Amino acid sequence: MAKVFRPSTRESSILSKIESSKEFERRRAITRIIDHIDALANAIAMKLVENNLVETVSKNGLEEQINHCLEKLTHADDFEIDYQVAPLRNLVPNPHIVSIYVTAFVLETVINHKDTIDVYGSDEEIYACINQQVRKLLP
Repeated sequence: MAKVFRPSTRESSILSKIESSKEFERRRAITRIIDHIDALANAIAMKLVENNLVETVSKNGLEEQINHCLEKLTHADDFEIDYQVAPLRNLVPNPHIVSIYVTAFVLETVINHKDTIDVYGSDEEIYACINQQVRKLLP
């Protein structure tokens, strides 16, 4: 006969606290974008161009796109965020929500923009570049 798994109250409460803290950190990171939106968009666009991950006609155009992406993220609900990052959810273990969202935006939207010549590098390289800038402004 198979053993029936019944989590104890203690295990359930610990798992609940872990999930609650993850959700709290996710929401906190998204709300903190508002305070740093222009600086973050500028830093991400500059690093993507400097590291030759995005070749573009206009760095300012790329910055405006990323700014729009961050603005959209601050107003998005959980379903929209999860839908955007779904193709990349296994890219790195425990990804920063802002970094993974902007990475998905670069890989799916920026690449098709009229000012963008091409996007180079692997998904991991683009995520690492974006995450480095996000961690500086949103620790």
